[in-house]
Amino acid sequence: MPPRFAATVAIALSIASPLHAGPRCAALADQPLAVPGSVTAQAAGGTCRIEGVLRPVPGSRIGYRLWLPESERWTGRLQMLGNGGYSSDMPLPAMEAALARGSAVVATDTGHSGDDPAFARDEPQAIVDWGWRAVHLTIVAAKALTTRFYGKPPKYSYFTGCSTGGHQAMMEAQRFPADFDGIVAGAPGADRVRLNAAFLWQFLANHRSGDDVHPILDAADLKLLQDQALRRCRSAGNAAGRWLVDPLSCRPDPQVLQCRPGETSDCLSPKKVAAARRMYAGGRDPATGKQLTFPYLPGSETGWSSYWADPRQPDQPARVGFWRWWAFTPGWTWRNADIATTLMQAQARLSPVIDATDPDLSAFRNRGGKLLQYHGLADPVVSPLDTLHYRARVAQQLGSDRRALDRWYRLVLIPGMGHCGGGPVPGPRDLATSIEQWVEHGTAPKRL
Repeated sequence: MPPRFAATVAIALSIASPLHAGPRCAALADQPLAVPGSVTAQAAGGTCRIEGVLRPVPGSRIGYRLWLPESERWTGRLQMLGNGGYSSDMPLPAMEAALARGSAVVATDTGHSGDDPAFARDEPQAIVDWGWRAVHLTIVAAKALTTRFYGKPPKYSYFTGCSTGGHQAMMEAQRFPADFDGIVAGAPGADRVRLNAAFLWQFLANHRSGDDVHPILDAADLKLLQDQALRRCRSAGNAAGRWLVDPLSCRPDPQVLQCRPGETSDCLSPKKVAAARRMYAGGRDPATGKQLTFPYLPGSETGWSSYWADPRQPDQPARVGFWRWWAFTPGWTWRNADIATTLMQAQARLSPVIDATDPDLSAFRNRGGKLLQYHGLADPVVSPLDTLHYRARVAQQLGSDRRALDRWYRLVLIPGMGHCGGGPVPGPRDLATSIEQWVEHGTAPKRL
């Protein structure tokens, strides 16, 4: 072998060899990124593990983790994983699973610490970070670091998340269509202000004025309601009656459960029947009758109690911190809140920052992006009607029929599945393979 050619081969091998991954990993900490911040990097177990901080503006501190497998194991894919609720926790087990598949993998703390919306108290930039900035800037930094480590950019970039992760997914498709080639959005709480108004409505509908301690309907009552819906709307496709195959066409009647004279158990008082009707209907403007929040579907009733009140303080609505520290002031109270005015004012202040409801996905579609959305029809947290309403708006915006939309934006509804996998029907498996096959080979998923 000629000396010059041998030297070239030796250099190439030294770059790719895991023996040299440690120095290449450590060197990442010395190179600046487009956004101010800091990077620490350490090679361990055949992986370059990076912990970074981005500080794009005063008052913003976005943390992230990026794990890079050895060159020999890297598939050329960069996978980002979403978050849950308002939590800063990163999905470390899911990151380990993605790493084991040979993907570079990244996640962010969304720019704060903790799991309650109160993290934004006196921190307006934290709302922007949570709303859109943390995910976008994290994937930009991750692409730059990945390119430096391997000497070439990722061939494919993916995002997968459910609930708040689904919200993040939809925000990316709408605002930053070039960030990802394939996006998986599960049960996206993308219309976030309206979602929190739905939680507030459930609390108000289920409490008497002036009594925050005693809900009108309790967990046993919700079980009666769900059992009645299952009996009323049972179909041949679900002979066991454990879930509804088509809750969208089910019209439960709480009146059937009203106690007859002399009955005191396994039935509902007139006040409970009225509360159930309010909750099935969803929030409405008392002046105009206009629908304000998406109602939850029959078959999800037993899960309602988890989100009508704060589990830590059940005498107040869920996500009170959202209304106090994000939308209004510390003195805000639900006790005299008008649902229509509350929603309208909160949307005016927050929707431009945290709502992912723009139906214009043309930029994402035109660059070849693929969007896989899934939603459990027994979801008691994010109504499936929210997802269906959004998809209909996308079709209307693009002038597309369902078949045309399915070529790049596919929605899978899963009967019996609760929020992100809870309920009698398990959540989807191997979403990573589903989106990769669609993006890389053109094989769209038919079911999950």
